[in-house]
Amino acid sequence: MTAQADPQPIPAAKRAYIGDWKGKDMELNIEASGKLHYKRNQPGKNLDLNVDILDFNGDNFDAGVGILRSTFVVTQPPHLQDKQMKMTVDGVELTKVE
Repeated sequence: MTAQADPQPIPAAKRAYIGDWKGKDMELNIEASGKLHYKRNQPGKNLDLNVDILDFNGDNFDAGVGILRSTFVVTQPPHLQDKQMKMTVDGVELTKVE
């Protein structure tokens, strides 16, 4: 039996990450419970995943199921820009959808 990490609720310091985010060929839905819905369309590779956020490492976060995990690299954490919330994940600028 393999030990499996349970989803962790989003920590208070990372609450700004919660919500629906959209950008070029990418969508993220981050729930307060720690659930992540991730969609990304790239040439020859379309992903549509429902996984758990396992932990945060600085601005980045790890998500996955069981032993399969991936790090989402956040180069710009959530911030206000031109009256909209923005963040950059894996090189894609995302805008929070209200």
